[in-house]
Amino acid sequence: MTKLTPPQGLYFEDFQIGDSIESVGRTITETDVVQFAMLSGDWNLIHTNAEYAKDQLAGERIAHGLLALSIASGLAVRLGFMEETVMAFMELEWQFRKFVLIGDTIRLRATVAEKKEVKRLDGGYVWFKMEILNQRDEKVQRGTWKVLVKSRGEG
Repeated sequence: MTKLTPPQGLYFEDFQIGDSIESVGRTITETDVVQFAMLSGDWNLIHTNAEYAKDQLAGERIAHGLLALSIASGLAVRLGFMEETVMAFMELEWQFRKFVLIGDTIRLRATVAEKKEVKRLDGGYVWFKMEILNQRDEKVQRGTWKVLVKSRGEG
């Protein structure tokens, strides 16, 4: 399997099925959880009340699943391969597999799973198999992102 290097703005033609890249890690902080609760309005006690969370499944507060997914989106952008060439985020299929705890460090692994040229849109769809891993290399979330990517427009 070929590993992608973090170039700036890959075009549809540049992606090959099986190519993969992994982001740097990002530690989930108390501030992240509080700010996400403020932004989303999700003040669920499992995220915001340490005493309540002690008696729940994880035994401690957990980060919002959508917070981890949002951070993963940012990690994907930091990789650079979507810079100025992705026209639209089209579809998401997602599974939340394990808790993400405050203090966990997550990273994103992106693998090209499928692609389909769409000439009328001057590009094509690329499906990425996405995996969020924690510091123990456990897959905490996974799924598929479908994005519309520009074509080089050559020929």
